[in-house]
Amino acid sequence: MTDVLISNLAARPEFIGTVADRMWHAWWREAGEPLATLLGHLRAFRTDVIPLGVVAHRGDEFVGSAILIDSDVEERPQYTPWLAALWVEPAERMRGMGEALSQRIVDEAVALGFDRIHLCAVPEKSDYYARRGWIEVERGVGPHQLVIFVRHLGVSTETPDA
Repeated sequence: MTDVLISNLAARPEFIGTVADRMWHAWWREAGEPLATLLGHLRAFRTDVIPLGVVAHRGDEFVGSAILIDSDVEERPQYTPWLAALWVEPAERMRGMGEALSQRIVDEAVALGFDRIHLCAVPEKSDYYARRGWIEVERGVGPHQLVIFVRHLGVSTETPDA
């Protein structure tokens, strides 16, 4: 993993098509959303405001990606921001890349002044996040019965579900 860099997606636009392809096939296609819409969203990403994305790469080879967005679950608009669309290429999995991408998004959220970050997972993937210190807030949300997690990014006196 030492030869892999994690860059801001807006600074490496040559990866936007690949990131869009992975996100579309994993999450957007089933929802009936056009790939062109996703490409438009990703092309609007910046380096210093939400939404933003990061891409893991070995030179020009795509390894993985993740994004930081305002909202990822329509049923929970009160939670913000979100780590979303975490993707690691199958050949690169089980090597810590998912954790590295997640941590980079957490670092971006901290840099933007947030004291917490959320993510959602389908129930069968929720143990992955729980084992990595994410705190379950609720379960069974929306049509996919999502599990919502939070991670506190600094000293906070608020409750985990706030």
